[in-house]
Amino acid sequence: MPTNQIYPRSGDTQTVYLRSVVQNPNIQIGEYTMYNDFVHDPREFEKRCVLYHYPIVNHDHLIIGKYGSIACGARFLFTSAHHTMRSLSTYPFPIFYEEWELPLEEITQAWDHRGDIVIGNDVWIGYESVVLAGVHIGDGAIIGTRAVVTKDVEPYTIVGGVPAKPIRKRFDDETIKKLLALKWWDWPHETVKRQLPQIMRGDLEHLENPKVS
Repeated sequence: MPTNQIYPRSGDTQTVYLRSVVQNPNIQIGEYTMYNDFVHDPREFEKRCVLYHYPIVNHDHLIIGKYGSIACGARFLFTSAHHTMRSLSTYPFPIFYEEWELPLEEITQAWDHRGDIVIGNDVWIGYESVVLAGVHIGDGAIIGTRAVVTKDVEPYTIVGGVPAKPIRKRFDDETIKKLLALKWWDWPHETVKRQLPQIMRGDLEHLENPKVS
C-alpha cells in the first residue's frame, strides 16, 4: 500500500485507508484498515469517531490492527467520558478547577481511568457501534451493528447488543487456533495477493505453510 494513499477505490470518496488520514500520534492504525462514512467526510474519523480523547491528560491510545473494516458512525469513547464513581458526585469538579480553585494537576480525578482501546487484526466493526475505553478486541472478531462493547472480545467471536454479548464463534476452536498462529495479516503484500483465492474461499489447509516472500 502506498504510504500516502487515502482512497482505496477510484471514484469512491466515502472510504479511506485510516492510516493515511489520522494525525494523532496516540492513534495507531495498521495497514489496509479502512473506514467508510456515507454521512460525513471519512477523513474526519479522528474528530468524529474518537471521542473524549484528550491528549493533555491521559495519554491513552487507540490501537487498531491491519485489515480492519470500520463501518459508518462507529465510535471509540475514551476515559474522559467516564465520570468518576469514586466521588459522592458524578459532576466533574476538577475539570472546572478555576471555578472551584482546585489544583490543575488534580484534573484526572474527574474520571475513572480505563486505559487504551486495542483492536486486533481483521476485525469488522459494525455500523454505529460503540467501543468503550479499556476494551481489547481480539483478531478476527465481529462487532454487530449498534453494539456497545463494554468488555473484552475474544478472537474470532461475533458480539452484539447493548451491552454487547457473544453470539457465536466464527470458527471452531481448532481453526481459530490455526488462524491465530498463521497471522496471515503479517505477510508481505505480494504473499497476501498470491494467497487471496485460498483466503477468500476459506481454504485454510492450503494457507498453513505458504512460502512467505
